[in-house]
Amino acid sequence: MHPLPLNEYSSFIHLYEEFVPPPLTQSNMEEVVNYLLETLLQESGAPTDIEIPNDYIGKRNLVRALLNIREPKSIDEQLLNKMDSLLQIELKEKGIVEVETHTTVSNLYPDNPFSQSDKFILWQGDITRLNSDAIVNAANKQMLGCFEPLHACIDNAIHSAAGPQLREDCEIIMSAQGVLEETGIAKITRAYNLPSRYVLHTVGPIVPRGTILTEKQKNELASCYISCLELANEIKNIKSIAFCAISTGVFGFPKSEAAQIAVNTVNEWISTHPNHFEKIIFNVFSKEDYQVYSSVFQN
Repeated sequence: MHPLPLNEYSSFIHLYEEFVPPPLTQSNMEEVVNYLLETLLQESGAPTDIEIPNDYIGKRNLVRALLNIREPKSIDEQLLNKMDSLLQIELKEKGIVEVETHTTVSNLYPDNPFSQSDKFILWQGDITRLNSDAIVNAANKQMLGCFEPLHACIDNAIHSAAGPQLREDCEIIMSAQGVLEETGIAKITRAYNLPSRYVLHTVGPIVPRGTILTEKQKNELASCYISCLELANEIKNIKSIAFCAISTGVFGFPKSEAAQIAVNTVNEWISTHPNHFEKIIFNVFSKEDYQVYSSVFQN
């Protein structure tokens, strides 16, 4: 079976409808979290041996953990409104990062060898704060997000900040597709409570520890970037995309080679598709990853 094309699932997830979050109010955050905990623990399938912490941070982490393990299913409207409100307040507290305020790679590294570097931005930080039109999520083959409570992967971070609607949309897509997602393909959903409009989900290659990187794995990683660009290109209001460092976390792809593939692939695609995107952000989380990409641009 071939991967499900955009036109066969976009209407199922109301992709082109704008997500309108609830208006921000002066809600008592602890009361909201207490309500969410009570409601989530009353759902069928919820764990029954949970000890509720006394402090706010512990309770908030428990809400996230319960949503991490929650199977995709219909969501109580009041719970959803409370969750959206909480996530919007947290986003305001974290602060939205404006893509347009950042220096391009062409200005940071004037002698770089990449023809499209005037469109490139290298940024270190939390991708869930970026207001690019789309951000890229490094997903797994199930495409439903990370089910490990409070796991530090980007898949968990994006689903946790977007809200449970994101998992529900992914489940609708995967049910329609009927098979696991192939490596190197991309899907797209709305971003819900993220400052971006859309999330591109792609499954990168796995490089087991101690094995030699193969040409197949290199080509699969390049395919992730191409698939995201081509899918985003089908949606006219996507002008900026933030790429995470696909496959370089628990999937084990060597960071230096991954950065080289990422920049080369995106540069080549943009070169052959002029006037399609205005900004491409290479988002990294650690100082080490920033230095890896800096080396690619300086070489």
